[in-house]
Amino acid sequence: MITAHCERTSITDQARDTARVNIKLTEWTTCGGCAAKWGASPLDGLVKALAGSADHALLVGLAPFDDAAVYRLSADTAMVSTTDFFPPLVDDPSDFGAIAAANACSDVFAMGGRVVLALNISAFPERLPVEVVGAILSAAAAVVAEAGGVVAGGHTIRSEEPIFGLAVQGLVHPDRVWTKAGARAGDTLVLSKPIGTGILLAGGGDDDKTAAIARMRTLNRHAAEALSGLAEAPHAVTDVTGFGLLGHAWEMAERSGATLRVDTGALPLYAGALAAAEAGVRTGGDPRNRTHLDGHVVSSAPAALEALAFDPQTSGGLLAALTPAAARDPRLVEAGFVPVGEVVDGPASVHLA
Repeated sequence: MITAHCERTSITDQARDTARVNIKLTEWTTCGGCAAKWGASPLDGLVKALAGSADHALLVGLAPFDDAAVYRLSADTAMVSTTDFFPPLVDDPSDFGAIAAANACSDVFAMGGRVVLALNISAFPERLPVEVVGAILSAAAAVVAEAGGVVAGGHTIRSEEPIFGLAVQGLVHPDRVWTKAGARAGDTLVLSKPIGTGILLAGGGDDDKTAAIARMRTLNRHAAEALSGLAEAPHAVTDVTGFGLLGHAWEMAERSGATLRVDTGALPLYAGALAAAEAGVRTGGDPRNRTHLDGHVVSSAPAALEALAFDPQTSGGLLAALTPAAARDPRLVEAGFVPVGEVVDGPASVHLA
C-alpha cells in the first residue's frame, strides 16, 4: 500500500489563517463533497436526452459527455468550460474553499487545458458568519491563482445548507484536447493521487484526515503538465471524482471500447483509508456507484479494497492511459503518478483484482 504524505503548497499562510474561526462546516450539511453528486445512472439518461445536434465548433459536449466542454474559438485556440460545486466535506472553511477550487479546476487539467478564469458559485445560510464565507472565498481565489487563473466574480444565493464551487474556463489547442476515449490495448494505467477520501473523511483518524486534506487541496496542474511534456500524448485521461475510481475507469473503458484491468495491490491509498474500509465505513455514494456499474465491473478483490475503488472521491487525481514507455517517464513519477493497471483487448468493462 502506498500512503499519502502531507504536501507543502504555495497557498499563502495568510489565506489559511483567515479560516481559523470557531465553526465546523460539516455540522451544517447532510452530505458533503462529490459524494453529494446525483447517481450516475439517472444522470446518464438525462444527459443522453439533452444531447442533440451540435455546433461544429463544439469539439466536446454531451454526445458523449466528458470532464468538461470544449469549444473551438479559432484554428489554434479552444475554450474548456466546466462547473463543479458541493456542500462541505471538511470542517475548516479555508480547507473547504481550497478543495472546492482544486476540484473544479481539475476538469480543465483533465482535458489538457490551462486555467484562465473562474466564477464563484455560492449558496450560504444567512446566519453563517461572514468571516466564514470570506475564508472560503479567499482560499478558493488563492488556489485558482495557483492554477494560473483569476476569480472574476460569481453569484451567491441564500440556502439553508452551505454549497460552494466554481465555474472554470480554460484554454487548449484544438488538436491537443484529451478525452476519456482512446485507451489502447497494451497501455499502462497511471493514477496521480491516492484514493479513499470519502471513506477516510467519514471514519478515519484525525491525523490521517489532516494529511488527506492537504493532498486534496493540491491542484492537478503539476500532474497535467507532466502528461503534456511526454513525447507521445496520453491516449485517454480523466479525473477521479464522485463516481469513484471504478466509475471513471468504466467511462474510459466504454469510450475506448476496451477492457481496463485495475490491480488493487498497486493502488495508492490514503493513510488510514484501508483500515476505515476494513472497519466497514462506507458513504452514501457507495451503493449509487455500485448500482450504476452493475454488469460493467468484474471484481475478485478483497471487500475493503473493492469499497475503496467504488468510493466517491473529491479532488482526486488524474487517471491516464499511456504507452508503457511513457508511463516510466521520470517526470510522471515526480508528479506522483503510480501505475495501477493496464488496458487489454476485450469488451468495454473494468476488471478489479
